[in-house]
Amino acid sequence: MVGGWKVLLLGGASGTGKSRVSYPLARRYGVALVELDDIVEALQAVTTPEQQPLLHYWNTHPEAAHLPPDEIVRLQIATCEALAPAVEAVVANHLETGTPVVIEGDYLLPSLAAELAGRYGGGAGRTAGAPETAGAPGPQGGGDAPGGHGDVVAAFLHEPDRAQLVENYRRREPGAGEQTGRAEVSARYGDWLAARAAEAGVPVVPARPWSTAVRRVIEVLGP
Repeated sequence: MVGGWKVLLLGGASGTGKSRVSYPLARRYGVALVELDDIVEALQAVTTPEQQPLLHYWNTHPEAAHLPPDEIVRLQIATCEALAPAVEAVVANHLETGTPVVIEGDYLLPSLAAELAGRYGGGAGRTAGAPETAGAPGPQGGGDAPGGHGDVVAAFLHEPDRAQLVENYRRREPGAGEQTGRAEVSARYGDWLAARAAEAGVPVVPARPWSTAVRRVIEVLGP
């Protein structure tokens, strides 16, 4: 195992900085990186909307982008649930072949991350410390998450600030204008993920300050 794990799951809403953390993590440990967006693209290429309506929903219903934020979040969660068997298969394959990997994306549900960590003999990670998570909807205090460490570990990044999310999108997609609606959806989905992660005992790591994000994720996952 590298870093005491074989599969590291990194979740969080769109625009929170997962790529900013996942790529350095993969380089640090010298392991592969899998983005859940790529798995969705692959599944869309080999299925039809009739076979997998949720995985194709945003392509077949472009008008859905104008739905109320909470409805978009509900659809996102439903899509995550539809994708869960594929995520489980990828995790199981990497464990069976002994090839460590970082898997990241906003299609990862805290309930699935916690279930996989428990199934493969470990905990989600170590709870984040109080000073840097103060005010964030994540677990507080020290100690280990239930089950200790194992082959599968997980953490979620969280960025609750709408204005910061707008800025993140502007930097990433400068030609797209002010994506305030998208930022609102991301903030609500991120809050939901953080709350569910806390309930499941999966550590929630504040996305900022960016300069220390990688270190803080490593710290909550343990040595």
